[in-house]
Amino acid sequence: MDKRVLIVSSSPRKGGNSETLAQSFAKGAREAGCQVETICLREKNYGFCKGCMACLQSGRCVIPDDGVEVAARMHDADVLVFATPVYYYSVSGQLKTMLDRANPLYDSDYRFTSAYLLAAAAEDDPHAVEGAEQTIRGWVDCFDRCTFAGTIFAGGVNQVGEIAGHPALDMAYQAGKALKNEEENV
Repeated sequence: MDKRVLIVSSSPRKGGNSETLAQSFAKGAREAGCQVETICLREKNYGFCKGCMACLQSGRCVIPDDGVEVAARMHDADVLVFATPVYYYSVSGQLKTMLDRANPLYDSDYRFTSAYLLAAAAEDDPHAVEGAEQTIRGWVDCFDRCTFAGTIFAGGVNQVGEIAGHPALDMAYQAGKALKNEEENV
């Protein structure tokens, strides 16, 4: 069976550097025979979690917006890929809001078993991504059947398109292609 990969791209800029990283990962995953879907959060209308916890009883968020659909797509994926620009040493607000809205997945029979972080930042310091990675690791740690598969970081890129030729693009592509090997080892 083909592995289902869901890429959640949180760049507010069309063609942004983290989105370009996501496209590279997607290309490799498709070549590995995976089904790949990319959701661009900037195209979705979703609000903040209200903290009501009703989702833990009903299995879905009570807020009637696109966050419900995105969480459902996350539920049905085998692999989650979170692509984000690094803002103030963490994930974008768009991604953090969606991670909070994915709370109905916590006590569900979700499919995903691995999650990746693709991040781009103006800072070329590898420490710049640590906060973003900690956010994703913290989210993944709440799901017993999921493991954090790794981070691919493109530092030193700020303006749209500056990522062109960055070694992280090939790393993302290779990580996507390697999903074929993961499937064969299961």
